[in-house]
Amino acid sequence: MVGYLLVLSIIIRTAISFFETPNVALAPELTEDYTERSKLISLGHFFAWSGGNLMNVAMFFVVFPMFASAAMSEAVSLRKPYEIYGMLASALILVAILIAAFGTQSRIPYLNQAPPKRNITLRLISKEIFETLSNRAFLAVFLAAILGAVALGLKASLHLYFVSYFWEFTASETGYLSLGIFVSAAIGFALAPVATRHLGKKRAAIILGMVAFLAHPIPICLRLLDLLPPNGDPFIFWFNLIFGIVDLGLIICFNILVASMLADLAEQSELETGRRSEGVLAASITFAKKSVQGLGILIASFVLYLASFPRQVDASAVPDEAIWSLGAYYVPIVTGIYLVMLAVLMNYNISRESHEENLRELKMRAAASSPESPKYDAHPDAGSDGKGAAAGK
Repeated sequence: MVGYLLVLSIIIRTAISFFETPNVALAPELTEDYTERSKLISLGHFFAWSGGNLMNVAMFFVVFPMFASAAMSEAVSLRKPYEIYGMLASALILVAILIAAFGTQSRIPYLNQAPPKRNITLRLISKEIFETLSNRAFLAVFLAAILGAVALGLKASLHLYFVSYFWEFTASETGYLSLGIFVSAAIGFALAPVATRHLGKKRAAIILGMVAFLAHPIPICLRLLDLLPPNGDPFIFWFNLIFGIVDLGLIICFNILVASMLADLAEQSELETGRRSEGVLAASITFAKKSVQGLGILIASFVLYLASFPRQVDASAVPDEAIWSLGAYYVPIVTGIYLVMLAVLMNYNISRESHEENLRELKMRAAASSPESPKYDAHPDAGSDGKGAAAGK
């Protein structure tokens, strides 16, 4: 069984990477404008979070209630709900990929042209990849992505434990909490371009990230300090719902800003290496996330071990000490990971001004080498500055 799961996981993750890498790499080519990139990427994140959350809502409102009468802990320990979830999620992923693939076909004539074919060797490929990935700003985003993936794996692995045992929500209450994610996605979608315009991407990411990641464990800390009403009180549900909506909205905005920061690396990398390297940059981030997300799952298992958390039991059968320890170990670990991630991101060094200077330098180089055939072709809907702003509107 372990071998079966391992092989199948590798195949699935590899197949998804064949879509995810070019999808991420496409963003810098659709628009070169500093703020428009955040608008474009925020739209993608909005649909990604909304689509993924659609499965959560279906799970908690439809699938889990089919197998449990009230307590979430009844349903999460059964196998059948996850079989149905897998089939529904696979169909949704396929539809989303097809929409993205066919929906961007019309943009192909306005993208950067592929470079001329040349003879390359494995040694040359390795050299060029090293040149691209040795960029200081990229290393900051790369390491931040690794830490973020670890934290995400940890949070996702323990999510059902918190809603089922720590807060003792019912399946319907957990479903309503999932509905709040749609609002969070809208907050991130609306806030990211505004934050980009007024603060710049790096500054906005650091400020909003600091607020979001320090606020994230507040409800758990209040419960650990016995400053909240007992589970089952309506206040517990509404407090978690409202607090979670705002905090997740800030986290989504942070993710959008970091993705937009990655897109701005394309021009700086081209100035340093003479090559467009969106694919290499995107593939590296995708690889990092998929490689270390399992580490977050491993840390979650370690947290459960430290808390002496029992397996496959009803919420009423879990000792209070184990539930308290679950929160007590989780909070400092996940917060520490997030704070280190923000510290690493401080090394990112591309601002609006430096990005626009990179664009000017590239256009001057293109004009000098081929005055009659500028490198950056504008889409018919673009403004007079030649930037593909329409792509992000």
